[in-house]
Amino acid sequence: MRILVISGSLRAVSSNTSLLKAAQMLAPNGVRIDLYEGLGQLPHFNPDLDCAPFHAAVADLHTRIGAADGLLISSPEYARGVPGALKNALDWLVSGSEFPGKPVAFFNASDRGTHAQAALRLTLETMSARMVDAAMVTVHLLGKTQTPEEIANDPDVAPRLKAGLDAFVKAVAGCAGG
Repeated sequence: MRILVISGSLRAVSSNTSLLKAAQMLAPNGVRIDLYEGLGQLPHFNPDLDCAPFHAAVADLHTRIGAADGLLISSPEYARGVPGALKNALDWLVSGSEFPGKPVAFFNASDRGTHAQAALRLTLETMSARMVDAAMVTVHLLGKTQTPEEIANDPDVAPRLKAGLDAFVKAVAGCAGG
């Protein structure tokens, strides 16, 4: 099983990215978790350019989404909304065939991002994502500078991440099986 993880943050040291890297370390056997790192390389969405041949970064995004069995997203909230770079990536996927029906869950690095999460959910549901609520995880990393290793070894956080991953893998496997 392949799960693609996307951080909505472009920061070099991001709690959202660290959370997803910790999830990589905690992946169940037989599950490959790939971190998408091309968010900052995507051109601004332009419907006139939303056709083949795509810009190389857009083509890579489509390919990676298509190859993934599921998608985990961790994103900060900026001005009570979804960061522009993440929304831009989603806009590039709207007309593609790779995304509809894709299982999606959020791993939140802060419990303060409720507006962004609601907006992100609305966008993803409009794009026909299959939201996996049982796999949603929120941990409090805001203001902390923990490494992915520290997060993966944190006795309070690691079990919650593992439980979220297990629920997500179960839901994704259920999609594939029926």
